[in-house]
Amino acid sequence: MPERSRKVRKAVLPVAGLGTRFLPATKAMPKEMLPVVDKPLIQYAVEECLASGIDNVIFVTGRRKNAIEDHFDLQPELERFLEERGKREQAEMVREISGSMHFSYTRQSEALGLGHAVLTARELVGDEPFAVLLGDVIMDGPAPATKFLVDIYEKTGIGAIAVEEVPRNKLQLYGVIDAVPAMQARWGDRLLRINDLVEKPRPEEAPSNLGVTGRYVLPPQIFDYLAQTTPGAGGEIQLTDALRMLARKEALYAHIYEGKTHDAGDKLGFLKATVEIALRNPHFGNDFREYLRTLKL
Repeated sequence: MPERSRKVRKAVLPVAGLGTRFLPATKAMPKEMLPVVDKPLIQYAVEECLASGIDNVIFVTGRRKNAIEDHFDLQPELERFLEERGKREQAEMVREISGSMHFSYTRQSEALGLGHAVLTARELVGDEPFAVLLGDVIMDGPAPATKFLVDIYEKTGIGAIAVEEVPRNKLQLYGVIDAVPAMQARWGDRLLRINDLVEKPRPEEAPSNLGVTGRYVLPPQIFDYLAQTTPGAGGEIQLTDALRMLARKEALYAHIYEGKTHDAGDKLGFLKATVEIALRNPHFGNDFREYLRTLKL
């Protein structure tokens, strides 16, 4: 593969879901716009893209998602309002949300699964590699999870997904990999070559304790495999099925992420992410910690 075609410039963020686990809060507001401390949930994924060298973000949206477009749009009136009142720091914060990124939007007409959402972005991605980030997952570590995957792809030309160690009693909530060491010295024993993936296996039948965490960097060939994928349970096209084909017919790596993954797609995970991120806030983290200590539970 020519070196120039390995550059990962684009990311696909599927945000068309209905957010039913957060009702009634999400009756009129997209789940992705719920604030985790002081930023919408989806902004964490967009910032991870930027920190990974990706400046072209493609949102796969659905109905009632206009708030996402508005949030990442330029808003010169608000910037000017803040500047005129001497709130330059806030004005710069607003400017940075969209100033250095290019955003595109395409609509998933029906909720037919994650694989279908990714396939919907095919025309905007084109014939080049791309990242996929699930917007309700916050990857919290010393380096962005997507950056590792971009590095792996650009050095090897092989797609890669992020995985993490999962307690055995929770494996049925994940896609789980069957893999062997990749034998790539650059990434050591944290890089594996995938033989197969199993979606939500029983703990006793899982091939490993490594679950897929919602970060992917994939070659454009994945679109061909998605187009061949037939709907599974619930009539949905699963990304996992296409990844299995890619791993078997070509190659696919898994990178064991060293940081912590917050699954903010349900209420408990959302609350945990909010508390842990708030505790690290330089402005009020210590005060918040002291407050938590006063609670009588």
